[in-house]
Amino acid sequence: MNLKSSRILVASACLTFLSFSTAALSATRQSPFLGTWELDTTRMPDTYGPPPKRVTFAFQDVGSDQWRTTVEITGRDDSVRHIAIQYRRDGRMAHGEGDNSEADSAAFKSPAPNILVMSQAKDKALAGVRVYSISADGNEMTESAANVDSTGAPFVRNFYFKRIAR
Repeated sequence: MNLKSSRILVASACLTFLSFSTAALSATRQSPFLGTWELDTTRMPDTYGPPPKRVTFAFQDVGSDQWRTTVEITGRDDSVRHIAIQYRRDGRMAHGEGDNSEADSAAFKSPAPNILVMSQAKDKALAGVRVYSISADGNEMTESAANVDSTGAPFVRNFYFKRIAR
């Protein structure tokens, strides 16, 4: 083997090692979404109305490239709405479980590690769009909710969540 061939072999081995190392690192790196989040009701938009007592979101990796998101909304009267959905972040529709007063299905896409986009549908019609973003320190999640009001005017509202568990 000549010097040129051995350099190519070494360079090829290094690139292969780096490829495997990068793949292993990204496979073990946990999404910043995973865990449980609680709505900061003191920062609710003025246009929302009276805030609920409590809202939690739990994002869980359930394997096979699927996530499960569970939402619990505790009303001012202590009633609790449970919503859950299991999905892939590939932009395809998944059916929700539990309370479906706002939506019965959704599609999710994650264009960046700290961004999750959700399109909601109710009875096969658009019910709203949500964009979730995680802060640089991983401790705050912002939900930007876009829809139209009863007059057909579009709006976007932001809701702020604090991480309560990883």
